[in-house]
Amino acid sequence: MTNSRERVTWGDASMRTATANIGGRWYAANTREPIRDETLRSGLVRTGAVKERRDLPTTSPRPRYALARNFVSLFDPTIVGDHLEQAITNWQEENLSRGALTRVTLLQHGTVASKYQVLVAFPNGETRLMDPGPSSVITKSVVEQFAPRFLASPGVVWLSDSRNQVVARDDQLAQSIGLLIQTDRNLPDLILVDLGPPQSLLVFVEIVATSGPVDEARQTALMRIATEAGFAEEQVAFVSAYADRDQTVVKRSIGQLAWRSFAWFMSEPDHIVALHRGSDAAPTRLWELMRPGM
Repeated sequence: MTNSRERVTWGDASMRTATANIGGRWYAANTREPIRDETLRSGLVRTGAVKERRDLPTTSPRPRYALARNFVSLFDPTIVGDHLEQAITNWQEENLSRGALTRVTLLQHGTVASKYQVLVAFPNGETRLMDPGPSSVITKSVVEQFAPRFLASPGVVWLSDSRNQVVARDDQLAQSIGLLIQTDRNLPDLILVDLGPPQSLLVFVEIVATSGPVDEARQTALMRIATEAGFAEEQVAFVSAYADRDQTVVKRSIGQLAWRSFAWFMSEPDHIVALHRGSDAAPTRLWELMRPGM
């Protein structure tokens, strides 16, 4: 296609909902992942030609990508010849230099602060940026509110993000204490540790924004990870973390929660629900609830 009419015709045809193939298309009509991952994220976003909105949850249907203003200016039909060549050269120098590419990479991986991201402060003073969304907000509350309330000496061993599900630092730390986590199955949302009790306590936390509480199957799978690392069953706890107990997701999943687990609600941080068959005593630390008979 070398003229404007052919390009407009092809563009109009590509936007139709019909499933018929369009000549010259290099992806299938229903393809999304290669365009998003290869063309956008690995190509245009990385070079700064496309901007990605960081204030949207990963599951949002709203538009996420847009051409950068300085890149769009290269398509101005009034810029031609030497002026166009110079404009292209200027854009390349500003956006394709090693420093520019490094900056984009750091922004993508959350190294540089963004007002749209969720900043999580770990008990040891470390901080980490997470992508926006309800899961990140609940995760932040678990680390900053739940952990100091219900663990005597808390720490974060593992934190999974929607974009970076496995962080190399977390994976190395988990492996150093014997936790072998397979990324293709049973990937935990959050693992805390309590070094306060006589024997350290490992706490698996599932972040329940829409689904995925600690049910019997999930508990069994996560317990296997812990016991294979050498932890005794009484050294392992399970928590399903929600935003608020009035949410539909709580009512929908409450019957799935496993015995010998806990439910915690971000809106009521001082309280915890224990699913166990013990006394009515109300210990102040999570490990004190880990008694025989739960």
